[in-house]
Parts: sequence; structure tokens; C-alpha cells
Amino acid sequence: MSLDARERLIVALDVPSLAEAVAMIARLGETVSFYKIGYQLAFAGGIDFARVLAGAGKQVFLDLKLHDIGNTVAKGVESVARLGATFLTVHAYPQTMHAAVDARRGSSLRILAVTVLTSYDDADLAAAGYDFTVSELVAERAGQARDVGVDGLVCSAAEAEMLRPLMGPGMVLVTPGIRPADAEKGDQKRVMTPAAAIMAGADYLVVGRPVIAAPDPKAAAEAIIAEISIALSG
Repeated sequence: MSLDARERLIVALDVPSLAEAVAMIARLGETVSFYKIGYQLAFAGGIDFARVLAGAGKQVFLDLKLHDIGNTVAKGVESVARLGATFLTVHAYPQTMHAAVDARRGSSLRILAVTVLTSYDDADLAAAGYDFTVSELVAERAGQARDVGVDGLVCSAAEAEMLRPLMGPGMVLVTPGIRPADAEKGDQKRVMTPAAAIMAGADYLVVGRPVIAAPDPKAAAEAIIAEISIALSG
């Protein structure tokens, strides 16, 4: 994809209030152009804030992981498309993906299918009743997403190397669970450094705590962008 290093970093605004989100964006300045809004901020006014960010020239990733009956998903997608968001997540179940893809037609919104959460490992899937390993379930759901016409996948960077040749260059791969080498893993189980994720085939890297919890968030973001840039040129 013809994206520069800065465009590939998505900072997760995992903060409890709009005031804190606004303050973080101000601290990051022009260093960051793409932000993710998940449940925490979405339920604190972040849905309307997505429209504000898009209007200010920022790209917005609404990580809402929709999964419901088809009509409900479709109506939700239609509403999100009017906000000006770039990405919206749905869970990678065929009926849900079909409804989302149909509903986003005619808009610039791109649908991302969540394969397996990066906080899950094989034991977690077994406990949930799945007779698949993580990599097997990711591959199965990725193939379904491709066939449905989903625009991209959310997967761990550990699976990006496997998925890129299967999905081809047209499928966007967005990878959370990105941790610089000196960062804590937190509740993530399938993690990778920024450079390794890019070299594995990821298009976008979602980074939360290593940036927003850093003493100097702007410097932390710039360091990640520099690492991405080196990986792209290598």
C-alpha cells in the first residue's frame, strides 16, 4: 500500500473522557493523524467526537465490533458511515459481515472483520468451546471475510505473515497488540514489535498504552513511526 510511516500508526484513545482525549490529541499534535475510538471513549461521547475528528482532517477507526442480527448491524453501519469514519469493526461471522458490507456501499467507510481477539490464545478458544487453534480459526474467518468482500481484517501481527499471501495485497491488515521491545504486554497475549509487524505484512499498527501512558506521548509516537519507517525501507 502507498502509505507513509506516519499514516500507518493508529493511536488508540483508550481514555475515560472526551476532555482527556482532547488533551492527548493536543499533546500528540501533527505527529498522529489516525485515532481509534473503542468502547471506553465511545460510551463517554466518543461517537459524536468521531465526527469532530473527521471534520478536523483526522482519520477515525471506530472499534465497535458489531455483531447482531443482520438488520441491526446494517442500520448501525449506515449511521457510522454518516460520521465520516474511515474504519469500523465487526466480528467475523458471515451473516454479520454480509450485512455490514452491503450497508456501507456508496460510502467511504471500510469494514474490518475481527478474526480472533489478541488477548486470546489456544487455551481461551478451547475454554469457549472451539475445536480450533487460534491460527486455524483466524485462517477460516479470514477466508470467509475475503469471500464476503470485507475491506480488511483485524488480526494479531503474529498472523499477518500467514494471512498476507492468502488475502493478497488488496486486503487491509490492521494489527493491535503492538508493543515496543521495552513495553509491558499488559493483557495482550499475541504481541509483536512495530518493525516486526510491518515486516510480517501489517498495513496499520494500533498502539494504545505504549503511547498514551508514556511520560512523553509525542516522543513515544515518533519513536514508533521511526521504527515503522526503518522497517519499510529495509
